[in-house]
Amino acid sequence: MPFISDNFLLQGATSVRLFHSFAETQPILDYHCHLPVREIAENRQFRDLTEIWLEGDHYKWRAMRACAVPERFITGDATPREKFLAWARTVPQTLRNPLYHWTHLELERYFGIEELLDENTGPKIWEEVNRQLATPEFAAQGIPKKFGVRAICTTDDPADSLQYHQQLCKSQFPVRVFPAFRPDRAFRIEDQGAFAGWREKLGQSAGLEIKTFADFLEALRNRHDDFHKVGCRLSDHGLDTCPAEFCSDSDAEAIFKKVYGGSQASIDEVSRWTGYLMLFFSRLDAEKGWTKQLHLGAYRNANTRAFNRIGRDTGFDSVADWPQVQSLIRFLDQLEQRGHLPKMILYNLNPADNYAFATAIGNFQDGSVPGKLQFGSGWWFLDQKEAIEWQLNALSNCGLLSRFVGMTTDSRSFMSYPRHEYFRRVLCNLLGNEMDTGLLPNSEELVGGMVRNICFDNARQYFALPSV
Repeated sequence: MPFISDNFLLQGATSVRLFHSFAETQPILDYHCHLPVREIAENRQFRDLTEIWLEGDHYKWRAMRACAVPERFITGDATPREKFLAWARTVPQTLRNPLYHWTHLELERYFGIEELLDENTGPKIWEEVNRQLATPEFAAQGIPKKFGVRAICTTDDPADSLQYHQQLCKSQFPVRVFPAFRPDRAFRIEDQGAFAGWREKLGQSAGLEIKTFADFLEALRNRHDDFHKVGCRLSDHGLDTCPAEFCSDSDAEAIFKKVYGGSQASIDEVSRWTGYLMLFFSRLDAEKGWTKQLHLGAYRNANTRAFNRIGRDTGFDSVADWPQVQSLIRFLDQLEQRGHLPKMILYNLNPADNYAFATAIGNFQDGSVPGKLQFGSGWWFLDQKEAIEWQLNALSNCGLLSRFVGMTTDSRSFMSYPRHEYFRRVLCNLLGNEMDTGLLPNSEELVGGMVRNICFDNARQYFALPSV
């Protein structure tokens, strides 16, 4: 029997039936990812397995470094084949790491390869996969169709051109592709030079010259409108913690003038500026019926020497242990008081805070939208079996699993769609085991209907993306 069998991760007959009858064939709504929209629009054809599978994958890079693989074979100048074979030698050392599951699930689902990847099978797998990658089925538009993807929401800066989204809107590509509005660079006034360059680019995209604070807000509002016109219905923010300090219009204008004039903003001013803008963006989202996503709790770029040598997003991040819940609740309460609380998904990266997050959302459900506030799926280091179960248990115990909008890839890789299958198997196994032990009714119609909703229908209804 191959390692990735039909019943992979499913421990009992009930779990097996739940998965194969209610989850397996559901479409995918990938409402948060980092796929490059240009590559989708241009239908990129990948040259080799390293290009589609290893480039940018800091999960794999961390494992390779732990196996003493030289950086040349990770982010350096080694050939693509050399990099892949270095990964193949690493794979047997990843037993009990989710990478072992993901690696073999992806090889089987994409390329039909059932062999275990290691130093001996690596050369043969390299040749076979590269042969398949040359076919149209494995171009950037072929892959989502292969996995039944209905819609993809990319992650886009307000200053980014929307030309590729506009191009896809006019194309015959059946998978809908929408931007998600991620204005993180608007907060980074501590680096005055970088902020000035981004501000100029924002003004160009918005069609106006930004000289005043009013100009700045108008440019952001214009871009928010532009995103909406091409189908955007989600925003996103990557924050250490939610803002806890909020300033007035006049205070925010004074901070803008200070930075615009070339002076350095203080730590306190950065904090209050972030709070002000988060309230501003939330109002825009609420007015248009968008969903706001908050990704909280990552400690980024921890290794200064590696950051200076290799750059950001290269595998030197971890779970942070900052206080979260007080500022989160204060932020949500500010929005509620102002009548500007949009639909919202809260992603937590520190499992110690799971119950705090799961209970916080219950304070602000207002009866207007089912599951208006969501405790988001396992994110980053928590998108593996154990932590997915932690998130599902916290959500179930403190809220309503039945309203959950399910999994998302949160990935830069076109090889990540089996993450949905992985999640669905974990979900069905958890529920099936509880049906077998009497913790849930032995009704596949009842429990299976909830599974079907979590896999696709809840997300389709919640996000209300155009024509999905």
